[in-house]
Amino acid sequence: MSQSLIPNIIQFIAQIDPFDKIPKEALRELAFNVQITYLNKGDTVDLDEEGKEKSLYIVRTGSMEQRKSDGVLRARLGSEDLFGFTFLDNDQGNNERYHAIAIENTLLYLIPHSALQSLFKTFPACAEHFASQAQIRLQSALDVVWSNKEKGLFIRKVEDVASGRVAVVTADQTIQEVAHEMRIVKRTSCAVIYENDTIVGLITDRDMTKRVIAQRVSIDEPISSVMTHSPLTIKPDDLVLHAASVMMQFNIRNLPIVKNNKVIGLLTTSHLVQNHRVQAIFLIEKIKYAGSVKSLGSFTAERQAIFEALVEGKVSPETIGKVMTMIMDAYTRRLIQIAIDKLGPPPCDFSWIVAGSHARNEVHMLSDQDSAIVLADNSTKNDRIYFQHLANLVTTGLASCGFPLCPGDYMASTSKWCQPLSVWKHYYKKWVASPEYERLLNISVFLEIRTIYGNSEYETILRDEMHSNIHKNREFLSTLVRDAVNTQPPLGIFNKLVLEKSGENKKTLNVKKYAINLIIDLARIYGLSVESDVSATDERFAAAHEKGMLSEDAMKNILGAYQFILSFRFAHQLEALKKGQIPDNHINPDTFGSFERAHLKDAFRIIADLQDAAKVRFGSR
Repeated sequence: MSQSLIPNIIQFIAQIDPFDKIPKEALRELAFNVQITYLNKGDTVDLDEEGKEKSLYIVRTGSMEQRKSDGVLRARLGSEDLFGFTFLDNDQGNNERYHAIAIENTLLYLIPHSALQSLFKTFPACAEHFASQAQIRLQSALDVVWSNKEKGLFIRKVEDVASGRVAVVTADQTIQEVAHEMRIVKRTSCAVIYENDTIVGLITDRDMTKRVIAQRVSIDEPISSVMTHSPLTIKPDDLVLHAASVMMQFNIRNLPIVKNNKVIGLLTTSHLVQNHRVQAIFLIEKIKYAGSVKSLGSFTAERQAIFEALVEGKVSPETIGKVMTMIMDAYTRRLIQIAIDKLGPPPCDFSWIVAGSHARNEVHMLSDQDSAIVLADNSTKNDRIYFQHLANLVTTGLASCGFPLCPGDYMASTSKWCQPLSVWKHYYKKWVASPEYERLLNISVFLEIRTIYGNSEYETILRDEMHSNIHKNREFLSTLVRDAVNTQPPLGIFNKLVLEKSGENKKTLNVKKYAINLIIDLARIYGLSVESDVSATDERFAAAHEKGMLSEDAMKNILGAYQFILSFRFAHQLEALKKGQIPDNHINPDTFGSFERAHLKDAFRIIADLQDAAKVRFGSR
């Protein structure tokens, strides 16, 4: 190759991720190994030609189209795009095959496998970028920036900070026996009480003082006579932030950590005091004691600051969603209580449930309101008038605090969504039996529900009703699949762009419509297919994998894609907030670098593959 071409090659590849992070001398050495190939329109690249060293291909000019062995489009590539790296490591066991076709006159740079391997030895971080498994490449794009200390309680799990010392006793043991177990044997301030392998109570040293000594109760009495019944518990992988929120909400000082119905530790308020101050916890505390809607509205800037801190620190998207959800939960509960203080006690039993991203614990700065009220079946017409007033106060209050009203009116303030339990059960039966357009839209909103305030049994009853009806009408899943695959991810992005055609967002990519919603829809389908009660997108895929409905590779791929796209959207929204603009989901492709293009294409291809798999598995029977 002519020496005169080397500077041009270096200049070009130096702007492509990950070569932009390599010293110029190393790039110069790599450039000497680059081969140049020119393709006419329609020419094909044989990526697996026998006897020929495999190479990494970089599109210098022109465009290429990748197609799978069955002719299905895999991706379209333009200038600065790379392909061929899934063939670089035969040890990965990746047997996916495709061929690449020039869809216009194209100039390619080829970097031989041997030259790349030499580069990897000097710069091992580059190897991750070219890992053949898509989820590895996506994960490498999600490396956390904050140190563990800086992450603080935002991402710490309960099991990381809690004590393993906890006394476990039975309900028929005497007060004296339990006290001995607590103070002498385990040296802990709390005991968890079982009966027939079920946790039935909790007792603390403070309880002993108040309920035994102060009341002069005989120490020979069973512990069940003085214990706190039906105590709250948490899971080991719950966020400490969530645990702190629960402790503040219910004014408790001890939370047993339970896994598979066995107590494995204890979280106390002292564990939280030992950790540094976390803004989100104190915002939740301020919300809890706010006296008016106006006071709640004044916290909007603080909520935004928390979101910005989480995104800037590259905290995992699911953690960001959980933290922002806990804050929205706190706002909602406080507004309900303020409304009750104003209107008087509720005239009948009820449940305030949320749906959509709020129910999935996936709230972000653009999340609007999706809510409903489920009333007791003995409610009267006057009762419903009361709850309509309550719902109006809560939804308008949330709007004034920065949580927009639902444009489709899927809110408790709409009379259709404030109904007795029997009406709600009828809704689900009707929606599943005949999922026409409007009914499919309705059930799509309420396929995930979560209780925020009131009787949580209504949520369980409705979810059981939903699963029962879907089980009777398996064609319903086929309908969901047909609806979910009507929109496809933009595999041709950066050449034939899938962009908004008109309006103020003209020529932008709607990352919510063409990626995030597609993943959420697929998670719903897979979660419902195994009758899972979880609502979070990642948990639904995990449940499907656990039941054998989704392979481990497919689960890791789609979760990696989901995390990357969410992080991409959050970064876009953060940039808008810092500029004083209203955040949105519309991203200008002109702002994408080679790093974003490569990883987005990986993610879009993974979504398309899972759509194909869903059509095969759940298509019309």
